Amino acid sequence: MLQYLENIGKVLEKIDKEQTENIRKAAELCAKVIHSGKLVHLFGSGHSVLPVQDVFPRYGGVVGWHPIMDPRLMWNNVIGPGGARELLWIERQEGYIANFLRSYNLQEGEAIIVYSHGGLNAAPIEAAMYAKERGLKVIVITSGENFKKAAPNHSSGKKLGDLADILIDNCCPLEDALVPIPGYYQKVGASSTVATIVISQSIASETALRLQKLGHPMHIFVSPNVTEVPKEYMHEVYAKYTELVKGTGNM
Repeated sequence: MLQYLENIGKVLEKIDKEQTENIRKAAELCAKVIHSGKLVHLFGSGHSVLPVQDVFPRYGGVVGWHPIMDPRLMWNNVIGPGGARELLWIERQEGYIANFLRSYNLQEGEAIIVYSHGGLNAAPIEAAMYAKERGLKVIVITSGENFKKAAPNHSSGKKLGDLADILIDNCCPLEDALVPIPGYYQKVGASSTVATIVISQSIASETALRLQKLGHPMHIFVSPNVTEVPKEYMHEVYAKYTELVKGTGNM
């Protein structure tokens, strides 16, 4: 077997063995929030934007998830404007995220999922703080190894995991990468994106199953290859999403 496939398989096995109950708790909370007519927000910066994008809007995504993305915290280049080096600097600056989140109407009774492998940068920590101050429940998906071993560097003395109502370990190693290369200290083959997307889609799927049991009418982002669904159905999905986010003041 290819070394990366073998090692990422071990990460996923560990998630299944150790994090299933926390994933269920997260799904129960998310189903409760969405069924009440409120939003489950999703936030990450850097590569932790990728699971945010993967939950909604993606085929199989249910209206009720609300991605919060800042293009200044996402790279569209390597260096220069939109570059990785620049966003890595911004996400470590304390005070920035509160200004960004003031554009949204986060409400008591909602929830937010905050992604960060390291859990030490200002952006995810302050997003969780901002949400908790407004009465939201905070689900954190992070590296448990980082949470246990890394020293905090935020002025609050907090790491992201300290702010979690529900903490889900992505079960990835502290350094993220999985494959050692002879003659190099640095490994290759990042693991946290694969792990967090598997966790996220598990939460999203379990949430949908719970919503069905609650009798919640779901609007599901669907592939055009599903011929049983009328062509105009996606207009209904967009309309329902627009209605929901407008009603909560998040447009």
